[in-house]
Amino acid sequence: MQRQKVPFVPTTPGRVGMYLCGPTVYSDAHLGHAKKEVAFDVIRRAFEHFGYAVRYVANITDVGHLQNDADDGEDKIAKRAVLEQLEPMEVADKYFWSFTDDMAALNVKRPSINPRATGHIPEQIRLIEELIARGHAYESGGSVYFDVRSWPEYGKLSGRKLDDQEEGVREAVREDKRDPRDFALWKNAEAGHIMRWESPWGVGFPGWHIECSAMSLKYLGEGFDIHGGGLDLQFPHHEAEIAQAEAAGHPFARYWMHNNMLTIGGEKMSKSKGNFTTIRDLLAQHDPMVVRFLLVSSHYRSVTEFSEEAFTSARSGYRRLTEALGETERRLPTAPAGSDAALDARIAAHVLAFEDALRDDFNTPKAVAALFGLTTDVNAALGQGAVGRDTLERARAAYLGLGGGVLGLFAGSTESRQDDTEVVSALMELVLKARQNYRLQKQYAAADELRDTLAAVGVTVEDTKEGARWRR
Repeated sequence: MQRQKVPFVPTTPGRVGMYLCGPTVYSDAHLGHAKKEVAFDVIRRAFEHFGYAVRYVANITDVGHLQNDADDGEDKIAKRAVLEQLEPMEVADKYFWSFTDDMAALNVKRPSINPRATGHIPEQIRLIEELIARGHAYESGGSVYFDVRSWPEYGKLSGRKLDDQEEGVREAVREDKRDPRDFALWKNAEAGHIMRWESPWGVGFPGWHIECSAMSLKYLGEGFDIHGGGLDLQFPHHEAEIAQAEAAGHPFARYWMHNNMLTIGGEKMSKSKGNFTTIRDLLAQHDPMVVRFLLVSSHYRSVTEFSEEAFTSARSGYRRLTEALGETERRLPTAPAGSDAALDARIAAHVLAFEDALRDDFNTPKAVAALFGLTTDVNAALGQGAVGRDTLERARAAYLGLGGGVLGLFAGSTESRQDDTEVVSALMELVLKARQNYRLQKQYAAADELRDTLAAVGVTVEDTKEGARWRR
């Protein structure tokens, strides 16, 4: 709202309350959802890394979101229900679980609370009644609208002045509104509308915006810390949320954060351009961790480019990190006791650079750069011979704590990765012994064939005075 970086001071010391606008569950999640969810997942993880207890609330819109974000037309859930010949709640559940599966694949942590709009109708009705009582909303023909003229601060988040907003641009002008810019808090359910509830104004359903004001206040309280969402929600959705809450007398979010959009081949993703891609389709082609690495490699406020070139670069960068981590873990069981003071100092410097990057508005590109700096030093040390066990443990802890714990990379259990490392190490010892036997028997062609086969799958064998060594 201030259009600048400001110090974060929590409402309650040591605790952070975050609210994120979640999906409208009427179809498979797309790449825009991936950008948003991963961005705020990292922000949440960063707060936790710095010792905060985080309550992370992300809503599920399963009613009230009409086509084209207008106050007229079909509910997105109801329209899909007719199309798929399902009950509306079947549609909501089907795509909610699909979304949940996609997020799990991308290693996005589950919210502390995942409230649904349909489960909070009483709270929404109560907030609407408060707005009517304060003179900021009015009933008309069984519907209730927010009176934007009654709230002079409307537009303070997006910077839009009310008088500059053109009539009928986002929606057709309705005769039952006092002002075409007024937005629906409650909609009268016309005959045939599937999702409907009893209310003081007749049978109807909530508008799209009211759910987030009601649910964030319920679970995070007045004046909660952070509200997040995509840049496309800044207006009208977030603007409406602020007006609804504050006009009813409830201090609302103190910090607003918006992630930027993504482009595909240099163009904004859209169904009309034919470059619309679901997360499920994307993950069928790419490793989920490479997708996540690509997302965290750009700042949450920057545009992220999805292209084959971007994925090639991300795949290479992520492989470099995983190989360094894997080699560190492989060396640990046989590493000599002790530590390397010079490398310890370098590791500590990279950890500090990573954390400083996060403190600067969650600058993940700089954080990733710190991990690459760590990798350069670790690889150099490993290439020179044995490294002390304590130092290797510090390097491993940095990879897992920062790259894994904060950026959400290296998904998979530590135990499973250690088991895999031990298996690969044992097999490689056998391969190197076989190669040495070939060399002793002067079967050099067979020894070279083993080395070349390993090289083809990314394993390098080096002959040293101490014997053969291998690395990925």
